[in-house]
Amino acid sequence: MPAADCAQTPQAECIRHGTAAFRRVNAAMFAAGLSTFGLLYCVQPLMPAFSAHYAVSAAVSALSLSLTTGILAIAMLFAGAVSDRLGRARVMNFALLSSAVLVLLSAAAPGWHALLLCRALLGLTLSGLPAVAMTYLSEEMHADSIGLGMGLYIGGSAIGGMGGRLLAGVAADFWGWRIGIAAVGTSGLLAALVFARTLPPSRHFQARALDLRALAARCTGLFRDAALPWLFAQGFLLLGAFVTVYNYLGYRLMAAPYHLSQADVGLIFTLYLVGTFSSAWMGQLAGRVGRRRVLWTAFVLMLVGVALTLPGSLWLIGLGVALLTFGFFGGHSIVSSWVGRRAGAAKAQAAALYLFAYYLGSSVAGASGGLFYADWGWNGVAAFAGALVLLGLIVALHLYRIAPLSSTATPRAAMSRGAMP
Repeated sequence: MPAADCAQTPQAECIRHGTAAFRRVNAAMFAAGLSTFGLLYCVQPLMPAFSAHYAVSAAVSALSLSLTTGILAIAMLFAGAVSDRLGRARVMNFALLSSAVLVLLSAAAPGWHALLLCRALLGLTLSGLPAVAMTYLSEEMHADSIGLGMGLYIGGSAIGGMGGRLLAGVAADFWGWRIGIAAVGTSGLLAALVFARTLPPSRHFQARALDLRALAARCTGLFRDAALPWLFAQGFLLLGAFVTVYNYLGYRLMAAPYHLSQADVGLIFTLYLVGTFSSAWMGQLAGRVGRRRVLWTAFVLMLVGVALTLPGSLWLIGLGVALLTFGFFGGHSIVSSWVGRRAGAAKAQAAALYLFAYYLGSSVAGASGGLFYADWGWNGVAAFAGALVLLGLIVALHLYRIAPLSSTATPRAAMSRGAMP
């Protein structure tokens, strides 16, 4: 039996902005975002250090992230089904705690393959958070608050991604990369404790047995929707382009003519702060005027951002990466909430499929970007990332032409405010 979520039972007591429950959810999800994305991406600024320490190429060093996101993508296909049986909060609590422990173990890994093993297991444990968090929010949030709630969660993930990279990069410059990773793992343990003590219990969750045939039917049904397959593709293109740029930016800036230090490269990730604003602002704007009317602008901003990284000026590179970051987090906020709105009772499966494509983009494109960097330098990376963004813009324009769901299939509250699912 599906969960009686707020989209299906508008009269039920749902969490709305301005309430104490809304503030508790945001605090818990903020801590989850800090932990999850800090633990996941802390190795990104350390890739040049891995190349130097283990004598591996940029593409091989990128496996420290691509391997994690690849396994994460596959595991999240099953994480939603596990949470259907065990409960959203229980799965998320285990994911946060075990992932922090694995990152601490990776800091003490004796060799490159041991480090990759820890990172691979991290992809498995982390899968219990992102897809389940989206499902929890979709089940518990009122229709007029889901866009803001999702945007604030993604904003927290932006700070987590920035903080993990910044902490690891700066600490590595002074005390070595192992201390940098250990510092991120310790912060992850603290965030897991805050999450466990703050998250309100589920009001609309109903446990159900794992039925593989029913699960397959729900997933297959999602691909019959006119918009959902394209939204899944957007996840691949969004994160694929974004991670590709950030993966190899450090290599460019630490080489001639810039010769920036590891700490300086870590500071580049403070640009993630623009994501904390754009995710909430663009998510709320899309809720007012329609997701299809706003999504394409995120890709235009990303495309301009990639183009600005081509000249040699550090100021233009910084502006370009800021625009890319603004567009990415805004686009992700819009697409992720759009998926939840169109999925109906199969929210857990839709979130899992979206995030499967999302992290598959990070894994495939993030690793492939190293081949472009090896052959054509930064121009190759920018061309590859720009092609992904351009495809995303074409898909966004296609989504603009897809008819919205009927009013009987969509909660009245959002439609009455002009939102287009």
